[in-house]
Amino acid sequence: MSRRWGQALPAALLIASVLQVAYAEDGITDSTILIGQTIGLTGTVAGTVKEMNEGAHAYIAAVNKQGGVNGRKIEIRTLDDQYLPEKSRANAKVLIEKDKVFALFQSRGTPHTLAILPQLATSNVPLIAPSTGAESLHTPVNRWVFNVRAKYQDEVVKAIEHFKTLGFKSVGLLTYEKDDALGLDGLNGFNKGMAEYKLTPAFVEIFPRLKPNVNEVALKLVKAAPDALIIVSSGANTVDVIKAIRAQGGRMQIMTLSNNSSQDFIKDLGPDATGVILSQVTPPPNLASSGLGKEFQLAAKATGATISYAAMEGYLSAKVMVEGLRRAGRNLTRDGFMRGLESMQRVDMGGLSLSYSEKDHTGSNFVELTLIGKDGRYIR
Repeated sequence: MSRRWGQALPAALLIASVLQVAYAEDGITDSTILIGQTIGLTGTVAGTVKEMNEGAHAYIAAVNKQGGVNGRKIEIRTLDDQYLPEKSRANAKVLIEKDKVFALFQSRGTPHTLAILPQLATSNVPLIAPSTGAESLHTPVNRWVFNVRAKYQDEVVKAIEHFKTLGFKSVGLLTYEKDDALGLDGLNGFNKGMAEYKLTPAFVEIFPRLKPNVNEVALKLVKAAPDALIIVSSGANTVDVIKAIRAQGGRMQIMTLSNNSSQDFIKDLGPDATGVILSQVTPPPNLASSGLGKEFQLAAKATGATISYAAMEGYLSAKVMVEGLRRAGRNLTRDGFMRGLESMQRVDMGGLSLSYSEKDHTGSNFVELTLIGKDGRYIR
């Protein structure tokens, strides 16, 4: 070995060592960031999930086209959990331990997201933008979870405020059992809103998430004949019970949450969609007067994404994740990524303000109500 080569070797080893440290985090290479996702590509929420993912991929495609984040392009690896919590748990384990993803992104469903929390804590892997408004993901603050959408309870309270303004005195709730996290949020939000606006609940009706007898439930609701009914449930369950209510002559005002807001939801309801109220957690996807709406429409056109509230949620979620990655800098670590997100204070995302801190991972509190018109479009 020549003396010159011998002198060069320590320097080469030093450079290699520096690079190894720089890319020591799972999922990070010199040119890519690998993000994992477990979500119901099939199952009762598949239609909404499809639209959400179209929106997210539209934003990521635009970012990658411009060179990525700090020189790295984002890759999303998605596994289908069939909207089953046990599959969500298993998928998270595969993505983190086998596929070595840097972070998880946009899970779907309350029990499904709760099922993966232990894996996040064990592996020190953050989850960005779970598509659930569960209070349990906000309080107490979970270091590894960064929410984007508002809480379900806030959506229910917003509906009760609306019904109070309209002069409705008889308002009922249909939700899942108390041992179901979504059902518990529905009940807690309902009780909170009724107390705040000094209304007496007409009734609280409970039905199971799996294999509910919707005709039997609908008959009870029609007989109770409230002025308004708030339904806190997911996907096909919500569609089936609304159709059963209308088929049995129920004409009460029906409201449900943003987790059901998709074009597929309207399509599946058919004529029964007209007049149903849905809460929304983003500005309208087709609103040209908002910065977020304008950029979403351009990105959606480029990739063929559906123009819908669900797709807008996916787009916003991806935008938040990318902003955190940008703030973390080129020497990307999970700790730096989370600190980057927590540095976001009252950041205007184009018509929606979003904030994080070490003590608050809520993100956005935006909620507004929409009505499905006769033409199948959402009316603000």
